[in-house]
Amino acid sequence: MDFMGNGIFDTDLAFEMTRAEMAKDWIEPHRHVVPGDLESIAPGPALGAILAAIDRSKLNGHDAVRVMQADARMESYYASLKYQSMAEVAYSPPSGPDADVVRDRSELEFASEEIGSALHLTRRSADAELGFALSIQSDLPRVAAALRTGRLDVRRAKIFDRWLSGVDSETIEAACDRLLDAAGRLTTGQLRARLQRLVMEVDPDSTEQTRKRSVKERVTFFEPNPEGTANLYAYGIPVEEAARAGRHINGLAYGLKRAGDQRSIDQLRVDVLIDLLQGKAHRSSGGGGVHMTVSLETLAGLSEAPGELDGFAPVAAEVARQVARTLPSSEWTAAVTCSHGEIVHVGTVRRRPSPKVSRHVRAHNPTCVYPGCRMPSVDCDLDHRRPWSKGGPTCSCQLAPLCRRHHRCKDEGGWKLERTDDGHRWTSPLGHRYVTQRGPP
Repeated sequence: MDFMGNGIFDTDLAFEMTRAEMAKDWIEPHRHVVPGDLESIAPGPALGAILAAIDRSKLNGHDAVRVMQADARMESYYASLKYQSMAEVAYSPPSGPDADVVRDRSELEFASEEIGSALHLTRRSADAELGFALSIQSDLPRVAAALRTGRLDVRRAKIFDRWLSGVDSETIEAACDRLLDAAGRLTTGQLRARLQRLVMEVDPDSTEQTRKRSVKERVTFFEPNPEGTANLYAYGIPVEEAARAGRHINGLAYGLKRAGDQRSIDQLRVDVLIDLLQGKAHRSSGGGGVHMTVSLETLAGLSEAPGELDGFAPVAAEVARQVARTLPSSEWTAAVTCSHGEIVHVGTVRRRPSPKVSRHVRAHNPTCVYPGCRMPSVDCDLDHRRPWSKGGPTCSCQLAPLCRRHHRCKDEGGWKLERTDDGHRWTSPLGHRYVTQRGPP
């Protein structure tokens, strides 16, 4: 069908006719039935027209999830076009509405002023947005392509840009090869950790230099909030020291909670931190242990593969070896793996060691096993997949760490949990399945 008139594409007419065509095929009077191939439709004008024709209030819960995922793909698609436009604006010399198409790379200096004024952004925001737009166009074309096809959203694309900034092209290609396809299924925290781990593996020398420079430049400051409160920040802390301090605060907070304190656990963590900074004593509850997973090859100096701290933060190989050497005088737990990733030894020197089965379960699952949750397993409940009250045995094959929130999701929220050969599978109340795999999150 020809939508052309006087040489101009009539988008409104095309859109309305497309809507009408679709409505006849799959819109019922009281319920919208989503096309069965919705997930395979590439983001673009066709998918946009389909989504615009859907009344969300007439979707059942299962299809509402599918439409939400398609909306997210379209959001990425339009974001990619916006960033492409920014890159073109950056290299456009002064011109009027009827000027020829000209690009000049020397025009970059004041481009953020144009972008900031047009989009009503602060100078800092405009600079950041333009920097990201230029970076993915010139240095990360595969990330830009993934954003345009909806396989990646802006938040994850910016994580690629942040962690691959300044690295060589070989590292960029390795990161894209290993993580680009999986990135859309990872939370931003998981993606950040995997990118950090990969850069540590590929270029350990540069990573160590960067780490030392960041520690040297460590700083703390606070900023006031409009509500009359303030935020306290500390940047550049060595990751192992931050983990140790965090576990110590956590242990003290949980000790107070178990003693009957009515404050929430988050309130207790903040109050304990302030008490410690002001020199007020707290009796240790023995909850300050830190868990690290590291390969046997790394410990032996045969590999520079990083370790994993508390299940979510990569640790440079040299730091992991230093931590392992201090085990006899610390409160660390270390799980040592073979070349296939299987745990061959769990060592602990915690003052109040958990039972053997508990250590085994937590070593194999360093975080809560709910998809995307990064709560360290030492802070989680060990849940019986088959309730103990219904004959479920207390063994490692039946137990999985669940944070309190996701424990309640399983017991009270209608979520179902199954163990698979390499992880866990969750089924939501709306009938969708989500899979987590064992290993670094």
